[in-house]
Amino acid sequence: MHKLTNHLYNEIDILIVEDEIILAMAIELSLQEMNYNVSGIETSGQNAILHARNKQPDIILMDINLNSSISGIQAATTIWKSMKIPIIFLTSYCDDKTIKEAMECEPYGYLIKPCRDEELKVCINTALHKHKFFFKNKEISYKFKSDFLQINQTLRFDRNTGSLYNIDKKVSLTKNERKLFEIITEHPNEITSFNKISRYIWREEIYDMGKLRTLVYRLRIKLGMNPFDNIYEEGYRIKVLKEVV
Repeated sequence: MHKLTNHLYNEIDILIVEDEIILAMAIELSLQEMNYNVSGIETSGQNAILHARNKQPDIILMDINLNSSISGIQAATTIWKSMKIPIIFLTSYCDDKTIKEAMECEPYGYLIKPCRDEELKVCINTALHKHKFFFKNKEISYKFKSDFLQINQTLRFDRNTGSLYNIDKKVSLTKNERKLFEIITEHPNEITSFNKISRYIWREEIYDMGKLRTLVYRLRIKLGMNPFDNIYEEGYRIKVLKEVV
């Protein structure tokens, strides 16, 4: 079980991704004074992804505007898609365009630098609480290699990247369509409850059947078929031909 379930016992590892090293060291000191463990400081998006894969921190403080070939937003998107580690963004910029881009990868928080220790602590505690709540029934075990599900003769889904292919052509999915595939393909051929789907897609404890049906209907129109079985009053299930690892 992920260490987030034990966060009250000061066992939380936090990765700092910040290319202003003096600021990063100041944040590290603040976190240590709050009794958090700092798993490391990385200054580039590439190293942040490698660190997340190798050390699996419980939460990441990510500078948006990294001076590297991979931006903080790109690194956060990769980490969230493949590892589901909660992200808190740090930035000196607060314009609407930057905020909109950052929100696309669903961060758990957004802090303007320099932030006060009280703000940092509240943001971390809120992120941990939300993540524990929305993933309380979810065992997290992610792979870092191609992990395809062959749904039918033409349709296949890559669980590692969240990509859907139809006859080897990538299907353009909305964020919620991709998340629907991610949660239902976690345990193929088994029923995924409506509540679990709703928590994962919209972070809502009580599901809205109308929203779920609309999402599935739009996917069915886009694909020309319905890959999901609606199990009455229980949830959705996806049947697959085979798993290819």
